[in-house]
Amino acid sequence: MSHPRTTHHTEHTIMVTAPARRVFDLIVDVGRWPETFSPTVHVEYVDRSRTEERIRIWATANGEVKTWTSRRELDHDHLRVSFRQEVSQPPVAAMGGEWIVEAVDDTRTRVRLLHDFRAVGDDPDNVQWTEQAIDRNSGAELDALRTAAERTGDAEDLTLTFEDTVQVPGGLKDAYAFVNEAGLWPERLPHVACTVLEEDAPGVQTLEMETRSPDGATHTTRSVRVCFPDERIVYKQLRTPALMTAHIGRWLFEEDADGARITSVHTVVLDKEAIPAVLGPDATVADARAFVQNALSRNSTMTMEHAAAHARG
Repeated sequence: MSHPRTTHHTEHTIMVTAPARRVFDLIVDVGRWPETFSPTVHVEYVDRSRTEERIRIWATANGEVKTWTSRRELDHDHLRVSFRQEVSQPPVAAMGGEWIVEAVDDTRTRVRLLHDFRAVGDDPDNVQWTEQAIDRNSGAELDALRTAAERTGDAEDLTLTFEDTVQVPGGLKDAYAFVNEAGLWPERLPHVACTVLEEDAPGVQTLEMETRSPDGATHTTRSVRVCFPDERIVYKQLRTPALMTAHIGRWLFEEDADGARITSVHTVVLDKEAIPAVLGPDATVADARAFVQNALSRNSTMTMEHAAAHARG
């Protein structure tokens, strides 16, 4: 197969009503990307310093889940972040680019997102696929960056992180297997009506799930799950219930003095505009926080208790 020689370039730009430093800090903080950027499922640091880092990213591109490792150089003085994929995933042969943050004045910022890429075999279909993925993801990321940077006042109240833990008297591997085998949940969990589980690449799952509420109502969610055997499963909902704009979570499996334990961690960003329609005209952000935490804790604790019983049995 011939090596691709043509390098293609794209640029996407957006204006943000927020100080440039705040915008730059959001771009630097990749740990918060899954809750900020809709295409990003999960990010891990491979190694990092103040000005250089290697990160592994799982993200959706044209409806497919891709993973790659990128090197990033952080220029804190000039508000620039350059990035380069170490090994790209087909149909991309090579990919890099730069975030450029430019202060227009104290309250307005221009963000430019540049990409350069080569497509596998210089194939026109591969070029088109890559351009579509860049166009779709860049638009989504810039819109989300603007929303996050311009969110002031109750921004912190709209984001909540909480966790629940259940002891596992049985084996950790059996408890992990229970959570990993979500395709069997309708037979094993009373609050799950049906699931469709797909695993096209080892350890990367897509899970569509219909969940029953205590009042009998059902709602459907769609998630991408990244599985690290016998250690953790991280996930992001691509389709969220009405009260949330983002929901990411982790199942953690750990040995301890009493045997083992499972911890479920949720991070949720609430949709403030949806609160009156879902919870009533007088409902507050505090009401929505309590409602969401109660619902998610109830379901994840039930799942962990069943996983513990499965491991014990």
